[in-house]
Amino acid sequence: MLKPIDIARKLNISTSTLRHYESWGIIPSVPRSPNGYREYTEEHVAYFECIRAMLPGFGMDLVKEIMLKIQSKDMMSAILLINKAQFSIYNERMITEQTIELLESDELDSIKLTENKEWLNIGEVSSITNVPTTAIRHWERIGLISPDRDSKNGYRRFNSSHLRQILFIRSLKKTIYLLDGIRNLINELENNNIEIVREAAKNSLKYFDQVSKDQIRGIHSFYNLCKKLELLN
Repeated sequence: MLKPIDIARKLNISTSTLRHYESWGIIPSVPRSPNGYREYTEEHVAYFECIRAMLPGFGMDLVKEIMLKIQSKDMMSAILLINKAQFSIYNERMITEQTIELLESDELDSIKLTENKEWLNIGEVSSITNVPTTAIRHWERIGLISPDRDSKNGYRRFNSSHLRQILFIRSLKKTIYLLDGIRNLINELENNNIEIVREAAKNSLKYFDQVSKDQIRGIHSFYNLCKKLELLN
């Protein structure tokens, strides 16, 4: 049997973190010795190692789901969760690449409204940018965008400048930039400081690349756990 302190030292975490994982139910039940001490096994260590390895690339919420699937021997459901997370990063990376291409093509000012319209409604903007209307409304509430209002009916109306802002926010929303950072970059975009904005988009691309590498490391540990649990047969 293994002592909590030895496992914690091996993984460079605290023993309280081990207890948190146990209380969340994302490792198998831990037996106790007659004097009440936890008695971890090599199987528990494999779970702990997998959790720590997957955390950077997948986040704790998803790791919890995956560990619960593994405990119930539902490896394929766990794999599908992993695949979905990988596809999400791939998709976000493609969006960022498209943004960089736009910034580097000198076509940023050439985004035109459809059908020669001067204004678009929120549904039309959502369709063009592939951003849900709920997200657009949220970005307005937190001050990232400021659409005009129709004087007759009070509906939101968007122009080409708003479209550029929304496309750029879409490429940054899951990256290293916090709210104030994105707001500052939107200001740079509107002031035509394209080089600063382009560099931010490239940094976002680096972020997604790092997440992809972290995911590969996590998947390697996931494979080792499944192998130890004899789920690969």
